[in-house]
Amino acid sequence: MQVLVVDYTAKDAAEKFVQSLHETGFAVLVNHPIKQSLVESIYKNWQEFFLSEEKHAFAFDPVKQDGYFSSEISETAKGHSKKDIKEYFHVYPWGRIPAQLNDEIFEYYRLASELAAELLDWVEEYSPADIADKYSETLSNMIKETPNTLLRILHYPPLTGNEEAGAVRAASHEDINLLTILPAANEPGLQVQRQNGEWIDVPSDFGNLIINIGDMLQETSAGYFPSTSHRVINPTGKGSDKSRISLPLFLHPRSEVVLSDKHTQASYLLERLRELGVKV
Repeated sequence: MQVLVVDYTAKDAAEKFVQSLHETGFAVLVNHPIKQSLVESIYKNWQEFFLSEEKHAFAFDPVKQDGYFSSEISETAKGHSKKDIKEYFHVYPWGRIPAQLNDEIFEYYRLASELAAELLDWVEEYSPADIADKYSETLSNMIKETPNTLLRILHYPPLTGNEEAGAVRAASHEDINLLTILPAANEPGLQVQRQNGEWIDVPSDFGNLIINIGDMLQETSAGYFPSTSHRVINPTGKGSDKSRISLPLFLHPRSEVVLSDKHTQASYLLERLRELGVKV
């Protein structure tokens, strides 16, 4: 099992990208169209926001699931009992955003969503015919005009030494959605689990774009594309006193999209949010 680093501009990029997703659930793109200067600016400006008191004015809406989630109400990963050491903000096209951060974050949302649609076309092109036949509609069409794609800005604060025993920045989990698009964070820590249970570091050089399969794509592909467990481990040494900012775009179909005989997007999402303890 090896997560491939794929040159977006190469002639065989699509084939290698989909091969890596099928074999590992993950792939890494270099020379992609998301400008690093934009990502760096977002990291800087949102870290300032998380260190301010303004964040509390955007406390999350338990129905709409937009806004600021404090560390006290952070997720507990499925199968775990301790909350992750993180706080985060949910960005939707229709949601609340601090005015000074609006233009930049929605420019990123637009660019990353456009790239994600192209990557879904790659996935469909290189899906075996019997797997592609299971898709209720083309994969990129599933996200057309969707209100559900979520951009999450994560802040993992510096460790103080007073954290709950056994708690980590993000316990092992699988994502809920179709694909996740993630610029490499400003600090290391992301790991993916091999089939034998071993944890390995995901290539996370600054500028890399990390893509992974979510449960919804696993569901609609009857398991051909695996939603692989991953985690963010706690730093040690000098790294423990640094914040970590992460910017995953969780690509979601429209609510009515049929994933399988068991689920639509809406029914699947509700089930998982209840398991995570962020929706009753």
